[in-house]
Amino acid sequence: MTEPITEGWLTTYQARSLTNYTSAYLRRLASQGQVEARKVGRDWLINQESLMAYKRGMDALGDQRHNPWRDDLAERGRGRQSQAKSGGEA
Repeated sequence: MTEPITEGWLTTYQARSLTNYTSAYLRRLASQGQVEARKVGRDWLINQESLMAYKRGMDALGDQRHNPWRDDLAERGRGRQSQAKSGGEA
C-alpha cells in the first residue's frame, strides 16, 4: 500500500505548476537539500512551505541570483570567491 500524500507536500508536477521551475531543477533542489523533500520510490515529494521560501529568496535576489561572486555563496563554500581562496578552478 502506498503512503498518501499529506497536506503541505507536493509532487514535482504540482511544484512545477506552482513555481514554473522545471522538474529537473526541482529534483536537483531536492537532492541537494536546498528544499525540504522526501524521496518516495522514484518520485520526490517537496515541502510546499520550504519550496515557497526558496522561491521568495530567489525572487528577492533578482538579477543577483546569477552572480557567482555573491557573498552567500562564498559563506557556504560555493561560488567563485570560495574557489579563488581555495585555489580551485572556476
